[in-house]
Amino acid sequence: MRGTKIIVLRMKELIYTAIFAGVGIILLLLIVYLFVGKGRSEGKQDTADANERYQAGIYTKDITLGESTASLEVALDTDHIKSVKIVPLDESITTMYPLMEPAVKSVSNQLAAGVAPEEVELTKESKYTQQIIVDAVEEILEEQGAANQTVK
Repeated sequence: MRGTKIIVLRMKELIYTAIFAGVGIILLLLIVYLFVGKGRSEGKQDTADANERYQAGIYTKDITLGESTASLEVALDTDHIKSVKIVPLDESITTMYPLMEPAVKSVSNQLAAGVAPEEVELTKESKYTQQIIVDAVEEILEEQGAANQTVK
């Protein structure tokens, strides 16, 4: 009987040793996976960020027109400016500044076509109004972190 007990005790020790060794190996694999996996995902994130010019979203900026204030809204996709518009375009603003709506449309069309904000062509009729809009768009891009990046 004694021989059997000694074997049982040794078998328990072997089982405990095997369990602890297995847990140790699992922990080592987990640690390696966490550190190696994290490095790979950061590399993928960097390449994804390099492909994105802008952070997609809708950004607003208040612009002052005489005594009234209008809100300029710029819609950005990850690689281009989608649109620019004045929200809400109040009736008093359209009455006092009749060239505001065509100026915003002109700037919006050029930016949506891929023209960089600093290269937008200003028309004679609404040069100053368009310049206010372009300046506000550039400020939005600077605040958003996409300044000095070229557009497709």
